[in-house]
Amino acid sequence: MQHILDGNRRWVASKLAEDPDYFQKLAVGQKPRYLFIGCSDSRVPGSAITGTAPGEMFTHRNIANVVVNTDLNLLSVLQYAVEVLEVKIILVVGHYGCGGVAAAASNKQYGLIDNWLTNVRDVVRLHETELLRIADPKLRMRRLVELNVIEQVRNLAKTNIIQNAMRGANPPILHGLVYDLADGLLKDLEVDNSTFADLQHIYGTEAPEEEATAATPVAEASAPFIAEEDSSAYEGPKHDPVQGIPASLAE
Repeated sequence: MQHILDGNRRWVASKLAEDPDYFQKLAVGQKPRYLFIGCSDSRVPGSAITGTAPGEMFTHRNIANVVVNTDLNLLSVLQYAVEVLEVKIILVVGHYGCGGVAAAASNKQYGLIDNWLTNVRDVVRLHETELLRIADPKLRMRRLVELNVIEQVRNLAKTNIIQNAMRGANPPILHGLVYDLADGLLKDLEVDNSTFADLQHIYGTEAPEEEATAATPVAEASAPFIAEEDSSAYEGPKHDPVQGIPASLAE
């Protein structure tokens, strides 16, 4: 622990040498431009690999950078980042050599984490044909890392948090990136908001207040018990159902 405390003191001293008011400015509040959704791997620190400073990036990390539509932790971070902090850009960042992705691609059991890795195995199921066409196991695994990021960005677009934000004047932009541990570079997978149109007819939803504007007099008359309450205050569920059944990738 002393090593951690000593490191903290050195960091504080270096920041104060650059700007005597550095911490006073941070204490005022945060207005980050980015939300970073990344892997928990200790080799992939979001601020370090993106060159951003404290206060510029809101962060959520988990095993294999998965966006699960029943994960209240992630959904809480997402809603706060989008609706309160009003972040401009959301990044889902995976990395080559991800142990979580590799574990999901195997046929071994690892304990409790197997339930979490089901979400990555769903990616294998969706893209099994493409993956099996890649003969080189290393290249296949790299491609799975990329496909996992792409699908997690798409999972973001399925949430009503993002769908409601997209109807606003300044919706956040979604991006998928992969970090290469071997050279330190980020690769843009070119997944952006325009690629989600094919999901709209299945996952698109409208908030109750929007539906209320089209309500018929008959429907309004059939619910007199809500007359004294503002039903539009109900914002609906904040997550979507989970996806299908896991599948394994044979090497």
